[in-house]
Amino acid sequence: MTAGTNRDELARVLRRARARVRPEDVGLPVGLRRRVDGLRREELALLAGVSVDYVVRLEQGRGPHPSAQVLGALARALRLESDERDLLFRLAGAEPPRPGTIDVHVRPSVLRLVDRFADLPAMVLSAKGDVIAWNPLASALLGDWSAVAPHRRNHPRLTFLPEPGDRRTPLGGPPEDLERAERNVVAQLRGALSRYPTDTGLARLLDDLATGSERFRELWDEGSATTWRTHTKTLAHPVVGDVTLECDVLVVPDADQTLHVYSAAPGTPAAEQLALLSVVGTQQLTEQVTRQPATGRG
Repeated sequence: MTAGTNRDELARVLRRARARVRPEDVGLPVGLRRRVDGLRREELALLAGVSVDYVVRLEQGRGPHPSAQVLGALARALRLESDERDLLFRLAGAEPPRPGTIDVHVRPSVLRLVDRFADLPAMVLSAKGDVIAWNPLASALLGDWSAVAPHRRNHPRLTFLPEPGDRRTPLGGPPEDLERAERNVVAQLRGALSRYPTDTGLARLLDDLATGSERFRELWDEGSATTWRTHTKTLAHPVVGDVTLECDVLVVPDADQTLHVYSAAPGTPAAEQLALLSVVGTQQLTEQVTRQPATGRG
């Protein structure tokens, strides 16, 4: 590691933090025959987008110097408070995120709020649309977020640059619903750019979208602006079929993040479909975790 890095203390902090996080706290299936407190190393690796070997080496005090992206991903996966996150960065010889950059760290108090929506899908998005927290029912409805590469857990990227392995429940309903969703995504990114003109992650995202999506370029050039409002959304789910839900967006103002909650009126077919999803849940994690680049973009 580079000068200024405290390998041994970094390893201890990671081990202690991993031991106190339960899989159900981060939207992962509990499974059977658990022999360790907290997350398994492979579960932490999956959430952070690194290899299991990478986590092992960090926890043994012999790993390479982690990038800021990896440190941020580890902090989110381990549900660290802001002060704990900053300590993690400094132990690794890195500067914590500076003011004026998009906050992708979710406060534990917000995560506890997400956990309380036990029977409703809920997830937290950053100012540039990163999916940075979710509950198990959100994975059951929208596709297992832990199975999506961390740098692709981004709503605009999934909307305009889809890939076969995204495992995302597609938007159903009439074509105008998709157009409304696309325009809303572009308007939100335009607003984010006005607030964070020097954020490198946002600049990289916008460059990727402009390069790879003609549809994004077309909507961006129109210059439209809008704000999130409560709306209905029809999703084409592979198990319960098309389900139409209300999506409420709650703002976490000091972090510039949004909490998205899906619901249906009691006694409706959609409510019954949600109840079924809570029983079906998500598939168990595979035993082998596909290695993601240790400096994966997020």
